[in-house]
Amino acid sequence: MQVFDGHNDILLRIHLDETGEAFRQFLEGGSDAHIDLEKARAGGLAGGLFAVFPPSPWGGSGGAPDPMRRAPYDLALPAPLAHPFGLDSTVSMISILLRLERASGGRLAVCRTVAEIEAVMARGSLAAMLHIEGAEAIDPDLRMLDVLHAAGLRSIGMVWSRHNHFGHGVPMRFPSSPDTGPGLTEAGRRLVKRCNELGILLDLSHLNEAGFWEVAKLSDAPLVATHSNVHRLCTVSRNLTDRQLDAVARSRGLVGLNFATAFLREDGHMDADTPLDTMRRHLDAMLEHLGEGGVALGSDFDGATIPKAIGSSAGLPRLFEHLSQAGYGDALLERIAWRNWMDVLRRTFHETSTADAQ
Repeated sequence: MQVFDGHNDILLRIHLDETGEAFRQFLEGGSDAHIDLEKARAGGLAGGLFAVFPPSPWGGSGGAPDPMRRAPYDLALPAPLAHPFGLDSTVSMISILLRLERASGGRLAVCRTVAEIEAVMARGSLAAMLHIEGAEAIDPDLRMLDVLHAAGLRSIGMVWSRHNHFGHGVPMRFPSSPDTGPGLTEAGRRLVKRCNELGILLDLSHLNEAGFWEVAKLSDAPLVATHSNVHRLCTVSRNLTDRQLDAVARSRGLVGLNFATAFLREDGHMDADTPLDTMRRHLDAMLEHLGEGGVALGSDFDGATIPKAIGSSAGLPRLFEHLSQAGYGDALLERIAWRNWMDVLRRTFHETSTADAQ
């Protein structure tokens, strides 16, 4: 089963490693990262949105702050990042992705269209599409947005959980509603409209509920949360309410299942001892609201503690085997694995499929 994944943080992991070893190990294998080229091939990971995340003060990757390992918790939001720092770290991680592409010998390719993704996946290489998680690199006048779009940016989360000049994110809080404060700023509303014009996907995963509803009102594109789960099953602020899921469905949008265990478990704990059945319950609930065309994967590989039954991208087949045994048919599994992502990206980019063109 080929997989296109809606969210990973491997670029942050490489960015934070000053030795250069993480860069080498991504290409050659042998790391403890969730994703490298060897693990991706072993697990069928054929593509994904590669996130650029200007790092938070607690830093690190592949885990979570200690307070998230027990509940309840309410992490203080980091201070907003200054634009120069956000720009510097964003450019650094985009550079890492481009250098990985050059050094991979064709095993990884940066893609700007769905047609490119499908061609790269068909030849057995890893298709990487550039995503920004937290738009601190972009100025309020949106001049940098045009530059980043020209460099390949095709998906953007306006905020990570900390606030910025585009809007307000949700804190890492359990238990909590996602309704945690004000939504978009005027600059954020301009960003929504400009992303619609450029055909850039707007990721709602870290936006609070007020911001979600503003995007739903302003945007003419499908509503997408690249890595979120179901709030009524895990009442963390990061998850989506049934009403939000229904709005995503009406827009013909999509939600990617987040593997982060604190967003899966009923107790909100970031604990690797989380059974695959817990993931399936969220998928079942997503299917109930979104239908078979609105559910996909958004693993959060290399950015969170994931169930040890999966372990890394090499363990993705175990999830599909579990779903198959639970009665998910082959056609639905293929939709969840990659086809739904291609469909929603095509609608967002206003791109015609090969079949439609014929």
